[in-house]
Amino acid sequence: MSCGNPHETPCSEVLDKVYWYLDHEASEQDCEHIRQHLDECGPCLRKYNLEDAVKRLVAKHCGCDSAPSDLRTKVLVRIRQVQAEIEVTD
Repeated sequence: MSCGNPHETPCSEVLDKVYWYLDHEASEQDCEHIRQHLDECGPCLRKYNLEDAVKRLVAKHCGCDSAPSDLRTKVLVRIRQVQAEIEVTD
């Protein structure tokens, strides 16, 4: 995905790291680049807000139970498929 505007950190790189950012697992340098990009890029900010909302919803309803790693992998693959479909239609 790209909004068509040049950014220091490309849209695709930001979206690839958004879960690490949401989970506070990204490096401080990555966090700064992601924050700066989200401040500048409306399409990425909308995707980030969607991802954040899904993460909060899952946390609220699933409590502290950890998802099995194979389930997490399947969900992430499906999210990437949907993102690719969105990119094709945009």
